[in-house]
Parts: sequence; C-alpha cells; structure tokens
Amino acid sequence: MNWKLLVVAILCPSALFFTGCDKDDPVIPNEEELITTLNYILTPQSGGDVITMSFQDLDGDGGTSPTVVGGTLSANETYDGTLELLNESETPAEDITEEIEEEDEEHQFFFQSSISNLSIAYDDEDDDGNPIGLSSTLSTGAAGEGNITITLIHEPTKDGEGVSSGDITNAEGEIDIEVTFPVSVQ
Repeated sequence: MNWKLLVVAILCPSALFFTGCDKDDPVIPNEEELITTLNYILTPQSGGDVITMSFQDLDGDGGTSPTVVGGTLSANETYDGTLELLNESETPAEDITEEIEEEDEEHQFFFQSSISNLSIAYDDEDDDGNPIGLSSTLSTGAAGEGNITITLIHEPTKDGEGVSSGDITNAEGEIDIEVTFPVSVQ
C-alpha cells in the first residue's frame, strides 16, 4: 500500500470527526401555532356598537368548513381595530395574539379590501419601527359591498418595497392564516 494513501485514509476520517457539529449547532425551527380563530374587533370612534368579524375553524385543515361572520359597517366612519387570534382546539384556549406580540419582528398582518373608499392603516409597530397590524384604524367612505382579506405573514421581508405600507406583493415569508370577510358598508 502506498504510504501517502495510508496517511490520507487515516487523516480524512479524523478531520471529519473533529469538525463535526456541536450539540449547539442545530437550529430548531419555531413551530407554527395552530390558529383556529381570528376575530377582527372594530370599535366606532363616534360611539355605537362594536362589530366583531370572526373566522373559526376548530378542526384546522380538517373536513369541516370554517365559520366566517362578516360585518356591516357605517358609511363615513372611523373604527379602531384589534385582532385576536386563538387556538381553541386546546382547553383552555391558547391566546396566539400574545405570541405574535412577543415575536412581532417575525410577523405582519396585511389588509386588502375590494370596497372602494375603505382603508385600513397600521396603529402598531415592532421594535424596528415596522408595522405589525394587531392594532389598526379602518375608515369607510360611501356605501358599498365587498370583502376584506386579512393575511398574517410569518417572517416577512419587512424592508421589501412597499411592505411597510402594507403592500403584500413583496412580503415573501409564509402565510400563517388568511381570512376573507364579507363586508357591507351602509
């Protein structure tokens, strides 16, 4: 046997042994939580009844269709909006909203509407000054009907073009939940 080949045969496995991963090296992914319920709570700034639009899907991606309750909003009104997310497959229900608040730099809600003269603005931000969306301001104009879609993106590219202003086009990341509510403005 060639002595050079013998040296290589001994040193290569040794080098691999000494450069292997430490126990601290593995990155354990943050498992996504199950979100069974999303409530969009709208409080009119001029007073009046609170409107709660809700999505509930207790079996997740199972065979039962989710329950979606939209809302009727007043024309020419401004609402303070709050999002609440729960995992109601557990008892007691787990408040996922708290986790999103703790990991605010890794999450952002996006609001899209097919209703003309309806806009939604962010009222909260993470430690870097980027929007989150757990708190918002919804403003209506003239009467109309359509939908509001709320999308929660996990690990969005918050510095992407338009993302900080709510444009989901360049957000990237993964969708944690996406809900479309039927809405009437009267």
